[in-house]
Amino acid sequence: MAVEANCLRLLLVMVLLVQVFLRGESKYMVYNTTSRLVPGKLNVHLVPHTHDDVGWKKTVDQYYTGSNNSLQVACVRMVLDSLVPALLADKNRKFIYVEQIFFQRWWRDQTEATQNTVKQLVSSGQLELINGGMCMHDEAASHYIDMIDQTTLGHRFIKQEFNVTPRIGWQIDPFGHSAVQAYLLGAEVGFDSLFFARIDYQDRAKRKNEKSLEVVWRGSKSLGSSAQIFAGAFPENYGPPTNDFYFEVDDLSPIVQDDTDLSDYNVLERVNDFVSAAISQANITRTNHIMWTMGSDFKYQYAHSWFLQMDKFIHYVNQDGRVNALYSTPSIYTDAKHATNEPWPIKTGDFFPYAEKENIYWTGYFTSRPALKGYVRMMSGYYLAARQLEFFKGMSKSGSKTDSLADALAIAQHHDAVSGTERQHVADDYAKRLSIGYNEAEKVIAESLACMTESKSRAGCENLLTKFQQCPLLNISYCPPSEADLSTGKSLVIVVYNSLGWKRKDVVKIPVINANVAVRDSTGKEIESQLIPLLNASATIRNYHVRAYLGKSLGDTPSYWLAFSATVPPLGFSTYVISSATRKATTSEGPTVYRSEAGRNDTIEVGRGNLRLIYSGNDGQLTKYMNSRSLVKKRIKQSFSYYAGDNGYVDLQAEGAYVFRPNGSYPIKSGGKVTRVYKEKEHAEIEFIIGPIPIDDGVGKDIVSKITTGMKTNKRFYTDSNGRDFIERIRDYRKDWDLEVNQPVAGNYYPINLGIYTKDNNTELSVLVDRSVGGSSIVDGQLELMLHRRLLSDDDKGIFEALNETVCIQDDCEGLIIIGKYYLRLDPLGEGAKWRRSFGQEIYSPFLLAFTEQDEDSWTSSHVTTFSGMDPSYTLPDNVAIITLQELEDGKLLFRLAHLYEIDEDKDLSVMASVELKKVFADKKIRKVTEMSLSANQERAEMEKKRLVWKAEGSPEGEAKVLRGGPVDPTKLVVDLAPMEIRTLIIDM
Repeated sequence: MAVEANCLRLLLVMVLLVQVFLRGESKYMVYNTTSRLVPGKLNVHLVPHTHDDVGWKKTVDQYYTGSNNSLQVACVRMVLDSLVPALLADKNRKFIYVEQIFFQRWWRDQTEATQNTVKQLVSSGQLELINGGMCMHDEAASHYIDMIDQTTLGHRFIKQEFNVTPRIGWQIDPFGHSAVQAYLLGAEVGFDSLFFARIDYQDRAKRKNEKSLEVVWRGSKSLGSSAQIFAGAFPENYGPPTNDFYFEVDDLSPIVQDDTDLSDYNVLERVNDFVSAAISQANITRTNHIMWTMGSDFKYQYAHSWFLQMDKFIHYVNQDGRVNALYSTPSIYTDAKHATNEPWPIKTGDFFPYAEKENIYWTGYFTSRPALKGYVRMMSGYYLAARQLEFFKGMSKSGSKTDSLADALAIAQHHDAVSGTERQHVADDYAKRLSIGYNEAEKVIAESLACMTESKSRAGCENLLTKFQQCPLLNISYCPPSEADLSTGKSLVIVVYNSLGWKRKDVVKIPVINANVAVRDSTGKEIESQLIPLLNASATIRNYHVRAYLGKSLGDTPSYWLAFSATVPPLGFSTYVISSATRKATTSEGPTVYRSEAGRNDTIEVGRGNLRLIYSGNDGQLTKYMNSRSLVKKRIKQSFSYYAGDNGYVDLQAEGAYVFRPNGSYPIKSGGKVTRVYKEKEHAEIEFIIGPIPIDDGVGKDIVSKITTGMKTNKRFYTDSNGRDFIERIRDYRKDWDLEVNQPVAGNYYPINLGIYTKDNNTELSVLVDRSVGGSSIVDGQLELMLHRRLLSDDDKGIFEALNETVCIQDDCEGLIIIGKYYLRLDPLGEGAKWRRSFGQEIYSPFLLAFTEQDEDSWTSSHVTTFSGMDPSYTLPDNVAIITLQELEDGKLLFRLAHLYEIDEDKDLSVMASVELKKVFADKKIRKVTEMSLSANQERAEMEKKRLVWKAEGSPEGEAKVLRGGPVDPTKLVVDLAPMEIRTLIIDM
């Protein structure tokens, strides 16, 4: 082999000398960049790319324009500007681009001539738009509905402008990878492959050794092989194979110097470097195709500097002949891999948690910036409801729309946004964008409800008289409409909207000034209500934050929460009227004032229905959970503690926004929580107030809540994947490799979007959350959630800033206070899924409240007081949810239905479900229904026909076919959904 290599090198030198002789005095060089695959040779696919974070060190706008370069020299506009002439200079050159929020902004700024040129580049395959979402979303803290929405925005634009559908998933920078990304945002959107970079260092080492970095990934046990995808983890990160192949103008890598008149001529040396790196990668890869990701963060700001070096490498490496180099894209690479007909190892589950090294577990970001995470989740459910109401009213051609909130939510899904891993000024920018989007959507909702309550036809929606208000700060007990003085004879009208597809009964809570109020339903009948005293702590938080965020001091503080039970039809609203109890004789004694009941032996009982919680009267600790219906009785304890954040003094690896590295656990004696049990509910609602986290001791802290029982859970617990599938976790264990345990706490933390549960032979303990958090079961019989973080060190992962969030009034700043909720329930074994799935949807889609003030007797006689968008006799099955109901610009309807259960998850509800479209849209005439891919950019049948089918190792040829819903009959218009199936329809009405 050595003799052969020496001969090849000698031949290369001779060829180069001949070239020099033939060129004579001319210095101009034409490089042969013809790209082709060579059978029998190692083919090195050079994939030029840039990774453009949609906010991180700088804001989205700063990254696009190139401003604020003191933080990072990056200008996306220059990347795209320089890319076009570089591609035009050589038809063999190729490039891939991902982030649509940047591309679309740049596209709008271009001349028609430039746009036509770019369309030709896309059509020829020189420029490939891959992944195709508005951003490269996070896979830990993003909810699946948000992931679908932001991907749909990008995919539909690409289809409309270029008539192409992205084929490749390109999630190269998120910090761990979810099962939902693989099967839902991969296979179900029509991707043929999915590529990523960040997996556990122990997992990567084993996969390199076994040549199993590339796999067939089956992310869903319900959909199995029908939603599998070819997936590849890069050998290292998402840049070139070594540091010697970066070619931005300010990079340090040696260029290919092929001018023989200069002393640093190095063609032979550089070709050897290339071949050596290629062979090294080939030794850990199956087949004779390898991919080199030629680019990194914000590269190609001067695209010619990269392309010139790659031109030279392709020219000289192919002359050398030991390997074949070519310009390529992930699509070309995928097709080449598929053509080998190789069987691939099967991967199930996910790639969480991600550890970079033994003490560097990127699991802190599961909770980082919990206020932003809560705001994103709240706006997500709000956006879903706003689109529904926009549809019922009819989309305005010139007025307010939900588009601004759609864009803000899309940007917020970026893997340095909702993840909480951005600098503070960038987090503020995300929140500002969400607030602007909310204000526009708020107008849409107000106009829609005014239209729908004032008139039964859309014709009466031009000159609306009713002005609805909403209360986005209800979480801090601030709601100006409900705090109005009703003693003057006015009444407060509350329209309660239910965005779920089934009838719903839930408690409405609003702050009120005094106790002299009565609640009536739409028929005028007074209904039962309750007054709950507003805690002093809540009043203090309310007044402080209103002053901090709205810039005004408040007068009277409400004394009570007024609570009443509201019943609302599916996709509809009900109306309730609050008036002064002294204005009219009532049929009851008015609202009752809440009182906890003292029990025997210094105990306090909470709950008057089936569920009762027993607290110790001495220390206020939860001690017992009793359900008289299910007969579940358990000793249980809820407590708070904190992990001290490691400052990195020993080995320079500190805890930070990304990294969770605890250095000891310490109990907290706390009173910062309220537990509620509603009479007709069988779960506990725990509202917590955390902060300001003290840092006077110089120690950063991660605050956790622990729920402890005596259950024998055998190290097992279950966490959701982006709000969909639940995945079994086993403490200190990985299914894919023999885990070396270095961080017994951080290494067992997982992302939670919907909930976490554990079980023994008799009972299930479930906890659901109101935003994405990190959680685990570090001790058998115990679940814990990390709810808040305040840190004093940076973890050296790029932002160079400690995660120390504050709220300021002028120059007086305090640590951030978090108000949130989680929900707790115990069930007999096998019965918990029903609550997790149904109530989980209610958490995501809470009642939407709109307020207006009217004369006491006028509303019910002059307005529509109840409404349902569906046939009054119809409701969706308990196992199906509407996750999209949106009028498109062309007047058609984008409609998505999701089966909420996995296969074998519930004995009654893990079955095929059917939805009758004629009854869902009872007052509409459906002309045509077309089933689409998940991102609605191609017909489902067309997608299935062209998707690549991959061979899997150990997969039997006659594998049982996965259950799926069949085509929608154009006459019956019934949609069938199998467990975990989501079906996307375009409906022409």
